[in-house]
Amino acid sequence: MEEEHAVGTPVLRRLNTASVLRAVRECAPDPIRLAELVKLTGLTRPTVGQAVEDLVEAGWLQHHHPIAASRKGGRPAVRVSLRGRAAPVLGLDVGPHTVSAGIDDLAGRRLAAVRRSVDRNRASRLLTVVDGVIARALEEAGLEADEIAALVVATPGIVDAGSGRILLAPSVPGWTSVNLSDHLRDRFRCPVRVENDANLAALAVARERAGPGTLLAVQWGERLGAGVVIDGRLHRGTGAAGEIGFIRPSGRVPDTDDGRGPLERAIGAEAIAEQARRAAGEHPESALAGGPIDAAAVFAAAAAGDAVAERVVDDVARTFAHAVAPAVLVLAPDAVVIGGGVARAGSVLLTAITRHLADLTLTPPDVGISGLAEDTILTGALSLALDEVWHQLPA
Repeated sequence: MEEEHAVGTPVLRRLNTASVLRAVRECAPDPIRLAELVKLTGLTRPTVGQAVEDLVEAGWLQHHHPIAASRKGGRPAVRVSLRGRAAPVLGLDVGPHTVSAGIDDLAGRRLAAVRRSVDRNRASRLLTVVDGVIARALEEAGLEADEIAALVVATPGIVDAGSGRILLAPSVPGWTSVNLSDHLRDRFRCPVRVENDANLAALAVARERAGPGTLLAVQWGERLGAGVVIDGRLHRGTGAAGEIGFIRPSGRVPDTDDGRGPLERAIGAEAIAEQARRAAGEHPESALAGGPIDAAAVFAAAAAGDAVAERVVDDVARTFAHAVAPAVLVLAPDAVVIGGGVARAGSVLLTAITRHLADLTLTPPDVGISGLAEDTILTGALSLALDEVWHQLPA
């Protein structure tokens, strides 16, 4: 019995410590009193007190000035919070045209945010921009590379989840020849993870919505991709789940050698603008005629009631709905959430998509716009990086 007690006590102490740390995390970044931790964990006050002291000593928590006691007497209330800089994380959103970096502390507070455009869409140039953005973010946060606790990179294309190797990335010539994981591990001593950008966007949207259920999160700009999240967990399938840009819509879509999939060529941002240009040429009375036309201009004109723009938007919505309807029928998602540049279209596009999906599915899902805007992918990368840190809990 004495030997069993000697083994069991340290294990129980670690479990109690992990329970207290999780409770503090749920309240982050606000400080929390020991009495509140007792209620949240169900542990005794002496046990909570010992766990807090262990966590302060280990650098996970920090003390705050006690709150003065009430007039009835008693000791001042001790408060603690996460020591954010104990484990800062780095997230990267590496796209063919821009590279963004963010650094969050353990409590999820943003320490740095850097965004830089890429002037040449080549792997070598992209890697140079990645290195520059990382250096600037570390400088802005006042950190060294060896202080980063976890790093997650979002990249276009299909990524092998095990090795982090990029298997297919048509939008960045030569990107598959770059071992991004090894390149970053040469500089950072922390866990490094490379993930598909649409998958990370889906995780960010799922956490924004919270709760169980199935979510189809679409990133829609010049390219189209999607992520599937089921009860908070990312569904990868064999590795390429969500690559909706390669769905072939009904009707003829011209083949090109630019690496884009058929659906991307049909309703990507540039395809929307090109369709509107043709329509405006045939209808000079349209508000679209006589000026520069991009996807944003099309949606703005449709929202203002321009009949030509409305027809273009309806056609785009119909094509999108027909493409994703089979996935909706198979997955029966609670929601389809659209992010990326096209998401700025707002209700004029959502209303049309919702109408067409209602005709094509048995139980139409809610169709919405991501509230995270351009930061959706980076938010997902930072969120996953924080998860990596919390998997290292002292339990």
